Amino acid sequence: MTIDLNADLGEGFGPWTMGDDPAMFGLVTSANVACGGHASDPETMFRTLSLAREHDVVVGAHPSYPDIAGFGRRRLPVGVAEIERFVAAQVGALLGMAALAGHPVRYVKPHGALANVAAAERDVAEAIVRSVRALDRELAVLAISGTQLEAAAGRAGLRVFSEIYADRGYAASGQLVPRSAPGAVIHDAEAAAARLLNFFDSGAMPTVEGGAIRLAADSICVHGDNPAAVAMASRIRSVLEGQGLAIAPFLDRA
Repeated sequence: MTIDLNADLGEGFGPWTMGDDPAMFGLVTSANVACGGHASDPETMFRTLSLAREHDVVVGAHPSYPDIAGFGRRRLPVGVAEIERFVAAQVGALLGMAALAGHPVRYVKPHGALANVAAAERDVAEAIVRSVRALDRELAVLAISGTQLEAAAGRAGLRVFSEIYADRGYAASGQLVPRSAPGAVIHDAEAAAARLLNFFDSGAMPTVEGGAIRLAADSICVHGDNPAAVAMASRIRSVLEGQGLAIAPFLDRA
């Protein structure tokens, strides 16, 4: 079996950095690059795209609510038309920087609160999909497994791939547990790796309520915005490869 390992990278701003991007680029096969909504700026985008090119890592755009102060983790009171426009603006900015850096953007994956809202609400999911189609119908969508965004991208005829999270808790609904709730984030790399191995054996992900839900997985996300991210990604990659899973970009299997 082959599986992709992705992380949210390029999440600094100006002179400030977030996480250890150079180390993460040595571990992941796909990178979701911030494009000005929750983090980043032209120089950060260019540096991140250049690192991706040097490491031969596939790049996706990572748009969010335009909320740098909240790191894109707050839902803003905006309508679907505005969502459609700010997603187009952010993805378009990364496409421009990618042309300068010589490394293409090949998919779109929403960030934070935008991803969570699009997972549950069809109209928001469809607004994101409309933006992606308007920019480039060859762009794929990476969506949380079993969500409205996954379904909307499929209905629109876009290539859509499903992801699961190594370090986030799941509710019985299939949604990610809100970060403010117990069990939302897994900090122990061994526990995260063991949960993934059980998932690949069974196809079912445990939930905080005590049951399990069946999910599809083309890619595994490891968050890159904390000091333990490199250790987490390194341990997960080592454990999965040790069990015979090949780590490769999901778009190589398209």
